[in-house]
Amino acid sequence: MIRDIVFIGIGSGIGGICRYLVSLFMGHIGNGFPWGTFAVNIAGCLLIGILWGVTSRFQNISPAYSMFFITGFCGGFTTFSTFSKEGLTLLQSSNYSLFFLYVVGSVVLGIAAVALGYFATK
Repeated sequence: MIRDIVFIGIGSGIGGICRYLVSLFMGHIGNGFPWGTFAVNIAGCLLIGILWGVTSRFQNISPAYSMFFITGFCGGFTTFSTFSKEGLTLLQSSNYSLFFLYVVGSVVLGIAAVALGYFATK
């Protein structure tokens, strides 16, 4: 268990650094749209899809690699990728009502929670 936590922590740290670098690079593109976050979210979704597909297809890949790359790196890079993967899992299992509740609830309550935290401390 300790080894898994270390793998996830290292992957998360690297993912967070990469997120920062992408946002820093993309910050030079003006017009008010958050291009850095947008790029990280889409790239993270593509990456977690690729990694999930590869680890599902090849059973001989160590779970430690999955924890490092999917849970650690992708989780540190963007939690949006995990959110999207879990949404797809709900769709694949035909849990349409849970999918709708999860997606709409996460977005609406997430924005509401940010607003609450912001205004409560302002």
